[in-house]
Amino acid sequence: MWTYQHQQFIVHQLPVLRDNYIYIIQDRHSPVVCVVDPALAEPVIEACSQLNITPTHILNTHHHWDHTDGNQKLVQTYQCEVVANQDDASRIPYISQPIAANNAFTLGHLNIQNIEVYGHTLGHIAFIIDDALFCGDTLFGAGCGRLFEGSFAQMWVSLQKLAALDNHTKVYCAHEYTLVNLQFAQGIDPDNAQLQQRILDDKQKRRKKQPTIPSNIGLEKQTNPFLRPLDHTFCEKYSQKHQNSGTNPLEVFSAIREARNSF
Repeated sequence: MWTYQHQQFIVHQLPVLRDNYIYIIQDRHSPVVCVVDPALAEPVIEACSQLNITPTHILNTHHHWDHTDGNQKLVQTYQCEVVANQDDASRIPYISQPIAANNAFTLGHLNIQNIEVYGHTLGHIAFIIDDALFCGDTLFGAGCGRLFEGSFAQMWVSLQKLAALDNHTKVYCAHEYTLVNLQFAQGIDPDNAQLQQRILDDKQKRRKKQPTIPSNIGLEKQTNPFLRPLDHTFCEKYSQKHQNSGTNPLEVFSAIREARNSF
């Protein structure tokens, strides 16, 4: 478990399964404790026992099993509330507080904004609390989620919403995929000096058994191949190298996402 300090809250990061992360958000000023995307209940129960805290809420970004399988046991153990997109309510186990996408709500002293980030699934939302983004499977370290239900256009709109956040916003995504994503990125953006430095830095972190997550929005905009189409110069260079791609950002993003599928 790793712990990160924010002004109004503390984030505890739990590695589970092969590469998932569960996050426990602890409000500094109230008993509110939110568990984000619990793939499993047992690691959360163990961590909360060690920390002497009690989960009050579960925040689900989307319905996939490796984000919701812990809901049942956590609800039964702590009688906590499950908060998720009302449009995905039929697929979220034990949902008790359905919320509308693109709205804000308060839990304790936590002011939480949720935004619609469809693409990976239809119904996916991300949670923003001050300078922290909990984005599930929409944005990864140097990557983005597969399009299981949404379109290229929907995912590109979603990624632009996240890229518009402050550069210092911490990116708490749900998987440790960064090194393989960076390997793919190197082939897409070989002349990117910031990318080369990130590869060195993140390889060093993994050698030390440390997470590469959280990253931040500024770093992702510089090095993530799925956000690089925000740069017109990058789009032109990519289009010149890959004749099957146009030069507008959506076309370039779509071509890169398609290439990643077969990487």
